[in-house]
Amino acid sequence: MAGGNAIRGSRVGAGPMGEAERGDAAPRVFVSYWCANGHQTRPSFAEEPGLAVPETWDCPRCGFPAGQDEANPPAPPKVEPYKTHLAYVKERRSDADGKAILDEALATLRDRKLIQ
Repeated sequence: MAGGNAIRGSRVGAGPMGEAERGDAAPRVFVSYWCANGHQTRPSFAEEPGLAVPETWDCPRCGFPAGQDEANPPAPPKVEPYKTHLAYVKERRSDADGKAILDEALATLRDRKLIQ
């Protein structure tokens, strides 16, 4: 037979947490947001004077920005395609610049007699 301790596994102060112990909840305001995919999100905010509700909110379903106007939700962000290092170099240098740099590097290697 186990020990007769009725509060085994408990600690002092443990018990059901209710409004009486936590205090009253702050008054809340629910705001609806809609994204470009038509998803509705209703986060709640504390209703305090001077506390501004954000104009946009990230949709938890698709990640697009959501606005408070259901008829005109914010446009989804433009997704830039992945660029390689070579693409970035080609943006900064012209073909003539690249040929000049290559010729200079080849001349240096020829001077060192590393290539023929």
